[in-house]
Formats: sequence, C-alpha cells, structure tokens
Amino acid sequence: MALGGVVARIYRGEISADIVGRPKIWYGISGVLLVFSIAGLLIQGLNFGVEFKGGSVFTFNAPKHSIEDVRGAVAEGGAHQVIVQQAGSDWRVTTESLPSTGITEIKNSVAEKLDVPAAEVSTQVVGASWGGEISKKAWQALIVFMVLIIIYLSLAFEWRMAAAAIVALVHDLVITAGIYAWSGFEVTPATLLGFLTILGYSLYDAVVVFDMIKEVTKPLTPASKITYSQAANQAVSNTLIRSLNTTLVAILPVAAILFIGTTLFGAGTLKDLSLALFVGMIVGTYSSICVATPLLVQLKEREPRYRELRANIERRANSPKWQAKSARTAVAAGAGGGTAAADDAAEPSADADTDADDDAPANPVVTRKVVQSGPRQQPRRGTRNQRRGK
Repeated sequence: MALGGVVARIYRGEISADIVGRPKIWYGISGVLLVFSIAGLLIQGLNFGVEFKGGSVFTFNAPKHSIEDVRGAVAEGGAHQVIVQQAGSDWRVTTESLPSTGITEIKNSVAEKLDVPAAEVSTQVVGASWGGEISKKAWQALIVFMVLIIIYLSLAFEWRMAAAAIVALVHDLVITAGIYAWSGFEVTPATLLGFLTILGYSLYDAVVVFDMIKEVTKPLTPASKITYSQAANQAVSNTLIRSLNTTLVAILPVAAILFIGTTLFGAGTLKDLSLALFVGMIVGTYSSICVATPLLVQLKEREPRYRELRANIERRANSPKWQAKSARTAVAAGAGGGTAAADDAAEPSADADTDADDDAPANPVVTRKVVQSGPRQQPRRGTRNQRRGK
C-alpha cells in the first residue's frame, strides 16, 4: 500500500498501531539517537556564545562584503577567535575578550578594509563572570522545573507517570543538545528559552496521553477481558492523531523561521531559538508516545492487580472450554454461511451450561449468524397488523 494510503487510514482511525506492544523497537531508536547525540556533545561540543564564555562583540553594516572579507579584516586587527554572523546587511563578529587597545585596533582595521567609519562600529564587552552567572541561573531553572514537574505529576496522576515523564524529558534534552552540537549553532540565552519551551511542550503531550490512559484503564478489574497493556495501547491510539495534528500545526511556523527566515531574511537572532524548538517538538512528540507510554506500561504491569488480571486472561484463554468455543467459532466463520453457526448454537453441550462462569468474550461472528438464521418474526407482525386493521 502506498504511503499516502497508510497516512489516510491512520487519520481516519482505521489503523490502530501496536505502540505499547513493541517497546524494543522504540527503545532501540531512542538508543541510537542518544548515542548519536552524546557523541556530538563529546566530540563536537556545544558552541557557547559570548553571553556564557565572555568576549568582545563588534556590530557594523557592510553590505558589499562577504563573510571572508569580514573575518579577514577582524583577524588582521589582532583577534584570534573570530565568529562571524550575518543578519541582512549587518554583521555581528564575536572574538575573545580584548583590552581597549585591541578593540581600537580592530575598529581601525574594519574601517580600513571594509570602508566602514570607525565611529559606526559598535562594540560590546561581556565578562566571563557574567556568562558564568547566566549558566548558573539556567541550571537552577532546569532543576526547579524538574522538581515542580515531579510534584505535579505525582499529585495529579502517580509517581510511575512522573518517572516516565522525567525519563522522556531527559531523553528530549539530550537529543536536542546533541543535534545542536553537531549543527554548530551558537548557544545563546535564546537557546535556553527554547530548551525550556520544548520541555513544557513535551510535558503537555505526555500529560494528554497519560490522562487518556488513566481514563481508559480506570474501569479495569481482575475480571476484565483486556490487560493494562491493551487498554493503554487503545488510549494511545485514541490520542495519536491529536498529537500528530498538534505537532504539525505547531512546527510549521517554527520551520518557517528556521529554514526561511534565516536564509532569505537573515533572521540570525532567531535561528538559535527556532532550531531548539524544531528539534524539541519532534522529539518530544515521539518520546511522549513511544518512550514514556511503554515505560509507564512496564511499570504498571508489575503491580499485583494487573499481574492478576493478565494471569486470569491467560488462564481463560488456555481453558478447554474457551479453546473448544474458539474452534467452533473458527469452523463457523470458515463455512461462510449461517447453517454451521446455527448448528453450533443448537448443539447441546456441557459448555453451554457453564458459559455464564466463563469471562471469555463471545464471538461477534457467531452471535450475528445465529440471529440471522433464527425464526423470522415479520410475517407474524404482518398478520397481527392485518387483524388490527380489521
């Protein structure tokens, strides 16, 4: 079947994906992504901006020159670490921390090589201590966020859901940071805002899925006919399209900023934020459905009541009565007509006397065929109506 047909069937609700029943697949995908991301963090490392490591920033307008021209002019002024960013016709050059004399030399070099008046070259010096304070505040905000999330989920749901959500959040953070490292984008305060935003978005999606799981699994008892895993998978299937639609609608403007705004309009100050949001939204949706939910199910299946439920279902499925009934159902369905089903229904059996004690579900095909093959009541109603008409 074509991919478009599969997508259309998913959106119409005709396909129920077995997400909960295949945790090894999702854990394998997450493992590959995590290894790739950790390798990026160890090999490439994050490119921290001047706001974190300190340095000198030069901003000026030189529309007729290229990146190589700008980098060469600043380097000839005495700078060793030169990072050039373009936003339209404006240039933003970041270097290591320089003394006042070094800043003056670079301004004179830019004025000479790029035909820019030295007075129009604005400068900014950021100390390393200020960047360290920003990093400290960012870690504090992240820790407070995690603690509040654990408390909220533990009170609103339970600790197992809180644990699954925290694992998914860490999963999203590591993967997003790794992709950020491989891309070489500069880490700025806007990047931190993007990271906090994707944490909130990932949490929102997880809460929606968990709330549906809680609603679907609440009526389960030891006499129920489906396990906790099956009920949770049904809940995920019910929220799958909602999650995909929400992510698609949210990611379109972010993709426009990342791919169109930064290339066509030179919105360089927004690309740090947009990359974190773009990656985080995709990974957050994946983790809330394919990581947090299977992990939650594995934790819940260890509870005594759900172990008892699964044991009861397996016992009923292995009982001779249920196997015999399944065999008769298969024969009736294979016959393609109502005669075999009717004969099965009319056949006296000891099982029929004790079916009330069997919690196994009745087969809908057999029930439908028995009804169709039973005595028709329409002639009698017609005769009674005629007598009433008289």
